[in-house]
Amino acid sequence: MARDRNAIIRALGKYFHVKELVCPHCYAKWGQKAWQFLDTDLLYCLLLLRETIICKPMVVNYNGHWQRGLRCNMCDLVKSKTDVYLSAHVLGKAIDFNVQGMDANEARRLIKLHAPSFPCNVRLEKGVSWVHMDVLSQYGIKDKVYEFNA
Repeated sequence: MARDRNAIIRALGKYFHVKELVCPHCYAKWGQKAWQFLDTDLLYCLLLLRETIICKPMVVNYNGHWQRGLRCNMCDLVKSKTDVYLSAHVLGKAIDFNVQGMDANEARRLIKLHAPSFPCNVRLEKGVSWVHMDVLSQYGIKDKVYEFNA
């Protein structure tokens, strides 16, 4: 698939509603237009995961877990910070998700196995029961898929 942003968003619409990918504050204010705050590389990587690599339903925001995609300045996780906070989540470059019928370690293994498929470098958080994936470029890191400890 060519990396046409509108085509990516249309394709993702088969699997996700934008309110699953952004915080409730963002969705309440911008609705469907909230797609504008999500990075194109992130959206493309999410589509690759859903259609080609993991091929199973994935859940981002659900049942009381509402800060797993884009986070705004009104989100509790952001408001509680007492220092500069520029995470990949607030930049629209990260999602946390679970995969139906697959544990996080298996999902991370598949992502690493398919590293060459990604259009950009991808970061994965180690040792958590969900998958944190982001496309935030890291100075000095050249690995296509890079695992980090938060």
